[in-house]
Amino acid sequence: MPLIPQSCPSCSSPLVVTQLNCTSCGTGVVGKFELSPFFRLSPDSLRFLEVFVRNRGNVKEMERETGESYWAIRRQLDEVITEMGFEESPKEDDLSTRRQEILARLSRGEINVQEATKLLAQIKGDPS
Repeated sequence: MPLIPQSCPSCSSPLVVTQLNCTSCGTGVVGKFELSPFFRLSPDSLRFLEVFVRNRGNVKEMERETGESYWAIRRQLDEVITEMGFEESPKEDDLSTRRQEILARLSRGEINVQEATKLLAQIKGDPS
């Protein structure tokens, strides 16, 4: 069964669920129904949450399974939280803290310059 469309194919305005039907007896219920925040998620975010739940929220296990860094996984989780409407986009203070953490890891030799550059691009939102 296809996913519920989120926006009008004609004008891109948000869609709402206004009718539900029983698959057994055909009874219909008409009204305006609220959907779970999970219905607002992109397919990529849903896949991320599947991996997150399968790994019981253990980021170390997610790192092993996906090959992504801790910070990439945290960024994806933050994006899902924002996409679900629970929190606004990261504030500049949060981004500054992340930059400082990356530079500290670089100075301790935990990551190389190429990895640091990639992580810094990720927190800026660059797709590289």
